[in-house]
Amino acid sequence: MGTKTQPQLAKENERRIRANDKEFNAQFKYHNNYIKTSKYSLFTFLPFNLLEQFQRLANFYFLCLLVLQLIPAISSLTPVTTAIPLIGVLTLTAVKDAYDDIQRHLSDSQVNNRKSKTLRNGKLVDAKWSEVQVGDVIRLDNNQFVAADILLLSTSEPNGLCFIETAELDGETNLKAKQCLTETIELGDRHDLLWNFNGEILCERPNNLLNKFDGTLIWRSQRFALDNEKILLRGCVLRNTQWCYGVVVFAGVDTKLMQNSGKTQFKSTGVDRLLNFIIIGIVLFLVSICAFFAIGCAIWEGLIGQHFQRYLPWEHIIPKDYIPTGATVIGLLVFFSYAIVLNTVVPISLYVSVEVIRFVQSFLINWDEEMYYATTNTYAKARTTTLNEELGQIQYIFSDKTGTLTQNIMTFNKCSINGRTYGDVIDLRTGELIEITEAIQSVDFSANPHHESDFRWYDRTLLDAVRSDEEHSHVFFRLLALCHTVMAETVDGRLEYQAQSPDEAALVSAARNFGFVFRTRTPNSITIEVMGRMEDYELLNILDFNNVRKRMSVILRRGDSVVLYCKGADNVIYDRLHGGQEDLKARTQDHLNKFAGEGLRTLVLAERRLTEQYYNDWRSRHQEAALSMDSREQKLNAMYEEIESDMQLVGVTAIEDKLQDGVPKSIANLQNAGIKIWVLTGDKQETAINIGYSCQLLTDELADVFIVDGNSVEEVEKQLRQFKESIKIYNRFRPGGIEGFDRMNSDMSMDPLSVTMTQTSAFMQESNLPPTPPPPPAISVVTFRWDDKIKDNKGGPDSAECNNLFGDEKKSEDGGAASIVVDENTGFALVVNGHSLVHCLSPELETKFLDIASQCKAVICCRVTPLQKALVVELIKRAKNAVTLAIGDGANDVSMIKAAHIGVGISGQEGLQAVLSSDYAIAQFRYLERLLLVHGRWSYYRMCKFLRYFFYKNFAFTLCHCWYSLFCGFSAQTVFDPMFISVYNLFYTSLPVLALGVFEQDVSDKNSVEFPRLYTPGLKSELFNIREFIYSVLHGAFTSLILFLIPYGVYRDGVSHDGYVLSDHMTLGAVVATILIVDNTAQISLYTSYWTVVNHVTIWGSLIWYFVLDYFYNYVIGGPYVGSLTQAMKDLSFWATMLITVMVLVAPVLAYKFYLLDVHPSLSDKIRQKSLKKIHSRASSSVRRTASSRRGRRSVRSGYAFAHQEGFGRLITSGKIMHKLPQDFAFPLGLGTKKTQALHNNLNSADGPASKTNNVSGQHMANNNNTNLRHNQNQNHSSMADITGDGGSAGDGGRGSVGTDDLSPRAPCQDLDTINL
Repeated sequence: MGTKTQPQLAKENERRIRANDKEFNAQFKYHNNYIKTSKYSLFTFLPFNLLEQFQRLANFYFLCLLVLQLIPAISSLTPVTTAIPLIGVLTLTAVKDAYDDIQRHLSDSQVNNRKSKTLRNGKLVDAKWSEVQVGDVIRLDNNQFVAADILLLSTSEPNGLCFIETAELDGETNLKAKQCLTETIELGDRHDLLWNFNGEILCERPNNLLNKFDGTLIWRSQRFALDNEKILLRGCVLRNTQWCYGVVVFAGVDTKLMQNSGKTQFKSTGVDRLLNFIIIGIVLFLVSICAFFAIGCAIWEGLIGQHFQRYLPWEHIIPKDYIPTGATVIGLLVFFSYAIVLNTVVPISLYVSVEVIRFVQSFLINWDEEMYYATTNTYAKARTTTLNEELGQIQYIFSDKTGTLTQNIMTFNKCSINGRTYGDVIDLRTGELIEITEAIQSVDFSANPHHESDFRWYDRTLLDAVRSDEEHSHVFFRLLALCHTVMAETVDGRLEYQAQSPDEAALVSAARNFGFVFRTRTPNSITIEVMGRMEDYELLNILDFNNVRKRMSVILRRGDSVVLYCKGADNVIYDRLHGGQEDLKARTQDHLNKFAGEGLRTLVLAERRLTEQYYNDWRSRHQEAALSMDSREQKLNAMYEEIESDMQLVGVTAIEDKLQDGVPKSIANLQNAGIKIWVLTGDKQETAINIGYSCQLLTDELADVFIVDGNSVEEVEKQLRQFKESIKIYNRFRPGGIEGFDRMNSDMSMDPLSVTMTQTSAFMQESNLPPTPPPPPAISVVTFRWDDKIKDNKGGPDSAECNNLFGDEKKSEDGGAASIVVDENTGFALVVNGHSLVHCLSPELETKFLDIASQCKAVICCRVTPLQKALVVELIKRAKNAVTLAIGDGANDVSMIKAAHIGVGISGQEGLQAVLSSDYAIAQFRYLERLLLVHGRWSYYRMCKFLRYFFYKNFAFTLCHCWYSLFCGFSAQTVFDPMFISVYNLFYTSLPVLALGVFEQDVSDKNSVEFPRLYTPGLKSELFNIREFIYSVLHGAFTSLILFLIPYGVYRDGVSHDGYVLSDHMTLGAVVATILIVDNTAQISLYTSYWTVVNHVTIWGSLIWYFVLDYFYNYVIGGPYVGSLTQAMKDLSFWATMLITVMVLVAPVLAYKFYLLDVHPSLSDKIRQKSLKKIHSRASSSVRRTASSRRGRRSVRSGYAFAHQEGFGRLITSGKIMHKLPQDFAFPLGLGTKKTQALHNNLNSADGPASKTNNVSGQHMANNNNTNLRHNQNQNHSSMADITGDGGSAGDGGRGSVGTDDLSPRAPCQDLDTINL
């Protein structure tokens, strides 16, 4: 073997790229930026599509039948009967697949034809995205998508900074800062310098790690280290930056976005998989029947048939010399003949009908006005037509958060100042709270020249307090206007803010509208305008926010006074307040609990007045700590703790992260339907938990919220072990536990409902103590109710519609089923951090993780990557064998959407990548409720009912040949006219069953949503399974036996009143066929619960159509059975025979249906009865609380959640973020020198790449009242210092002043890099 060349080695081990050198890069054959998600091309469509279709067992089976029918010696039916339907179904499927693939081609074309400004021969030209190559230098403008993964070279901002939004990648809409190498900043936007840039990049191979990049830039004989902070990834959006230039490192499928998108998987429904299994069973059944008939034929020919060769001559290919050999050959040929005759048990029309039903159901979804979103003029869209019934069997929903559950809009909703709450609107006449709606007029801020027109506030008293110069309100808003890292700029004469996080934007915006306007800042000063007067403050320090501190502070000087303003988590700030404020703290804590109970995100504000002498002393000691080489982090933390103490409580802010409309109700209903909901988000833990409570995924009634945040396998395993022990203890102290209720059910014959308890005490356990059983939880009252009659389901055509799990919640008038009334909200929830999820998904821990997660009512995974989302979905699919649905709105959700059985995309703010990869597209999360509970349940119900009836009618039709074979020497002679056999499924019975599959419904759409437990049968595949199939087969066999024997007995020696002989084969065949059609009409009439005009036309029309077509075929075309039916109908015995036969067939079914309806009614039966009496379910009315009860809810769970992240304080105080520095500005303490700056950077090496967040400034909408119950930490605290800091788990004990939790190890403390000025 020859040695590998340098390019080959480079391609295997590393990636070498030279900027602006196409020839050099071409030798490595890197992918271009062309994106392809389509499956076929014009030339590959036909062979590939046919190959894919014949992988379906049914299509291959019918192809084999067609080949057999082409052999004249064994076929008693023309091959046209199979060829036309087979070609039809292949064509129909091919057209549908072609349409889907054309849509993919169009979406690919839309993306590939986007314009990108690319440097070509020293000039900037507009090039298509697909034409961008590795090594090209491209320009990005503000608010533009990044076309490929690029190395940042230069930007319009000072110090090479730029800001990006990564919502497409990780779901976070917070701004993140990126910074290019200082050596390439000089390139600026000079095209000659950028074109002459010939740096060589050595970097890692393409991978899916969004937060990691390792590389080296070789330029001007120097090597520069490259990391993730210098890379802009495809899918990001440039924000608050006029322009930037970068060199393409990864393009097309090599980009990290595409590496995370996952592969498109072939999706099929559970019904499809069951049909494939059933077909195998039917084929084996046919083989055995055919073998039996073949043996029977051989015996008959050998014993009897040989003597009738004068009348029934053997074929010329049959050896006549030796009778046993000839009989054996005849039997062998008859085997294949019966295989053809009996193939109608599973006709090709079944698959044609299934495709038609799914196709029409897709249009019913598309046309549903209830899922139309007028704001964006968007209808729901079924982007595939093969998965509709799977929507009725969803067991797990995996949802993104940002843009899916939330609108990503923060609004200043309420506040508490000096122990008084503001934000509620009170009716002065009654003293009751008024629910805020669009009809209520908001406060007019137009007197403020800097007000924002979209800011909404409804409580007039706060504005009056501000305008009357009330001291506490001024301190409150002055703190909001000063304690932040927001940047201000004037655009077209309008003051605009650039905030790192939407939380800060909402707070600064609120202060602005109330007259405290943040105007501008420099690295060492802040200017605000208070009620028209300018106030300048010297900025002394910014004590920046991070996830460990959970607070940020600024130290300011104005005149002779020095003040520290601080905002942060409630427990963190409360631990640092000075004494003597017990009454204020208690009242404010009440307000905190109230705000948390309403799902609002809270921050506590505090201040401390400092003396000049104390501050100077602290400043010098802080500088010593910052420069210390020994235990610097601990010393700095001690300095921060010292100055952030003895503070005065100012108030509380309550921000609403606006949910999409109807999210809490939808989630509650979906959970009541038995669906487990997991939220997979890239957001931080506190934010994810807060949204979990807001959307009612988490509730105060939960027994515990487990938080998994271990950094190692051992830590995660320890936490999982502790959580499992807590679940065991909880179940042990419940009355009887699950096993107890099961025994109670068997002993007392009660209807088991989902058994859950309301607990009023949480488990508290320190991680440094040995595991000890917690005290037993208090249990709510459990009421038992039973009746004399036991209502249970016993089977039947609609048997699966009845289930003893779905007894009504209220006692029906006839007594009702026994039931246990228990609170359904109790249980556990699990919150998993991304770094811990890596270990949870490992082979050694995934079983333990699944064991705990499966016992939790809800699971929230935060800080997860797109690939982790897909891995979680795959785990549930593999380990639980559950039907999964993934819903999201961004490119970071694509891999999850592709991995799930059903992918739903939301047309949101994050682009259309999720929609383009989805199976169904909706405009709002709330429409998922209707998509599943109405369309999904109906589709599954209709498809199952269709299949049960279809197999019934075809077995009833086909097995008539089996009974006839007993009287025709097993000769494969058909009892029916061959033309009748050909068109039976096409013309005579197709339309009624299609109407059943398209329009059937047991209850209305309104009731389907009101009673979510109607959805539960689909979770267990109870409407169509092997048992239901066998029942349909037995019912069909019984029908075929009666259909054949009664007419055979009547017509065996039958003579008409005119003396005509009626005992001929053709008359018998015509009579049996006619009675079969009449019976089919009667049976489907009984099957149909919901009658429409279409049902009437198709059912009664098909009966009439039979007689019309029979007359036309026999009399006009001249069929062999001409006159047979006409002659039989002239005789009274025909009508008597038909009446008796149909009554014998229909009476048992009708009686059994009445028996089930009267003695064992299904839930849908009860609902139909209640609908007539206008009685509504208690459950639906309790899904959402009234406004007053939501407002009145108290929770001692922390409402803290702040999207801000560490790093912007350093950028501000260092001056790097400033567009223009003041002329007199200089870095004190020598921080501007290279030597000291290098030392300073070294001090901050522990920070790691700081993750920046996005700005959603200026977007304020009306208050969203979809608030929610909060998680209840029932702890008795002697002081507020005992409250835990994470605001999450009820099982976490508070300890110490920093608010950390030993039970859940946190990341190590990071240097806060406070810069003294």
